Amino acid sequence: MLQQWWVLTLRFVIPSLRDAEIVTAVAAPVAFTVGFYIPFAIPWNHYAGGGASGVASSLGQYITPLIVLLSIAFAAIAFRAATDSLLGINRRFKSMPIAPLTPVLARVSAAVYRCCVGLVIALICGSAIGFHFHRGPVYIAGYCVLAIAIGTLLSFGADLLGTATKNPDAMLPLLSLPILIFGLLSVGLMPLRLFPHWIHPFVRNQPITQFVVALRALAGDTTKTAVPVTWPVMAPTLLWLFGFLVVMVPLSILVLSRRP
Repeated sequence: MLQQWWVLTLRFVIPSLRDAEIVTAVAAPVAFTVGFYIPFAIPWNHYAGGGASGVASSLGQYITPLIVLLSIAFAAIAFRAATDSLLGINRRFKSMPIAPLTPVLARVSAAVYRCCVGLVIALICGSAIGFHFHRGPVYIAGYCVLAIAIGTLLSFGADLLGTATKNPDAMLPLLSLPILIFGLLSVGLMPLRLFPHWIHPFVRNQPITQFVVALRALAGDTTKTAVPVTWPVMAPTLLWLFGFLVVMVPLSILVLSRRP
């Protein structure tokens, strides 16, 4: 099974080096950095405020976690599962001595590779606009592990959706629009107090907000209001990840056990 997984993973990784998949993983962080930093650079000091008493030491420190999450999310989106289902490749896999999860794990592994590329480029872009880690190596490692764990679950969900729909054309709007909507309606770009009061419960409790808060805590800051790494801060993120896992495991069994 390990050899089959490795061969199939290379089948998905090698083409990405010459097509648009790896280009997307590199270009998305740059696009998000430019699109979020330039429009908010002037309003930031006026409405949110930096410095020792502000919500963050700089705009770059504040928005980089959202840039990281969106970059990883777009890197996790792939059309391979939908394409393989449409072309009958998955049906052929089911007729071969291959474990049902092996192609799925190979596609997810290729997506994790793209997520790692997206994470590196996003952190480089964040550093260019003023983002820095202010805690020790353990917290930096935790930051990266958490980001990749989120990308892994997203890629697993995208793979299941592609396998179920068998429609590559539908994958981009089905996955990108919710990610963008949840990202913009989160505290990734501006503090909760700047949102209308009627939407505060949604903004406060939705998963991307919780992911952003956890990443900010792990990165640290120099302000008095820096988010600490405590169980009440990290627990919602861990519960969201566990909830996604609990939902996707039975869904994967259902999707993979269907007759082609």
